[in-house]
Amino acid sequence: MAIPIIDLHCDALLHLYEGNTNFTSSSRLDVNYERLQAGHVMAQAFAIFIDPTLSPEAKIQAAYQQVQHFQQIITQHPLMVHLKTWDDFDKLKPGQIGAFLTIEGVDFFAGDLSFWHQFYQFGVLSIGLTWNNPNEAADGLHSKLRRGVTAFGRDIIQLNNTHKIFTDVTHLHEQSFWDVMEQADYVIASHSNATSVCQHERNLTDEQIRAMIAKNAPMHVVYFPEFITGSKEASMTDLIKHIDHICGLGGKHLIGLGSDFDGINAKIPGLEHAGMHQNLVNELLKHYSEADVRGFCYQNFLNHLPR
Repeated sequence: MAIPIIDLHCDALLHLYEGNTNFTSSSRLDVNYERLQAGHVMAQAFAIFIDPTLSPEAKIQAAYQQVQHFQQIITQHPLMVHLKTWDDFDKLKPGQIGAFLTIEGVDFFAGDLSFWHQFYQFGVLSIGLTWNNPNEAADGLHSKLRRGVTAFGRDIIQLNNTHKIFTDVTHLHEQSFWDVMEQADYVIASHSNATSVCQHERNLTDEQIRAMIAKNAPMHVVYFPEFITGSKEASMTDLIKHIDHICGLGGKHLIGLGSDFDGINAKIPGLEHAGMHQNLVNELLKHYSEADVRGFCYQNFLNHLPR
C-alpha cells in the first residue's frame, strides 16, 4: 500500500547551491525528482539554510540563489507544483508533487524586515528564527546569550501571525521556544523528536510536547539517528518509539514527518533517501491503523494548516 507523504524538511537546496547537482536523478541528493516519485511524496518542504559563518552580503546572495534553484526545480519538472499558499495544497492533483519553501534561520535578514516581505512573496510558508546559533532574531540551541526571542524576532512572529505563516521551533534554545509559544499563533516543529526517548538537546521535552499539544501545533519526527538513539545507528523501530511516546502524551493527531534528508550524515537502514519513505509506511502499519498512518504521513499536517 502506497500512502502519500508530506515531508516538512530537507536541505536539497543547500546542495544545489553548493554544486552542479542534477535534481532530476543525482544520487548525491537524498531528495531528487525520481526519488520523490518513488517515495510517493505529495508535498516536500525545501528549506533555505545559510551557513552562519558567511558575510552578510554572501548570506543574502546565497538565499537568493537557493530560491533560484527552487524555481528551476519547478520549471524543469512539469509534475512539480509550487505551493505558495495553504489553499494550494487543496489543488494538488494525483501524480503531482507539491513543493514549498521554508526558512531555517533568518540570519540573512540581517535585522532588516524588508527581507521578510521579499521572501513571503517568494512563497515561504514556514520560518524558523534561527538554527543552532544566536542571531538578530533569537537564540539557537548553542547560544549562551540568554535573550530568547529579540524585538526583531517578535516583529517576524507578528508578521507570521498576520499572514498565517508557521513559526518553527526546531533548533531553538529553550527560552526562545517558550517565547515563541507565547507569541506565535501558528507553531510547528518541522523536524524534532522526543527527549524522553533520546536525551539530546535537539529534541523536545515532555513539557514542550505538552505545550505543543495544548497549542494544537504539529510535531514532525526527524530521521537522523543521533536524534533517535543518540548514536550513529538507529532503526525504523527506534524512530517509531518517538511516535509512540508523543502519542502517549496525547499528540497522535499532530504527528508528521520531517526527514532532514540532505542535511544528515547518517541514515536509518531502509530509509536512506526520499524514495524509501514507503518502507517506513509499511513498518508503521505493523503498529498503527491505516487511518493513524495516513495521519502521520500527510493528513495531520493538512488538518492543521494555518487557515
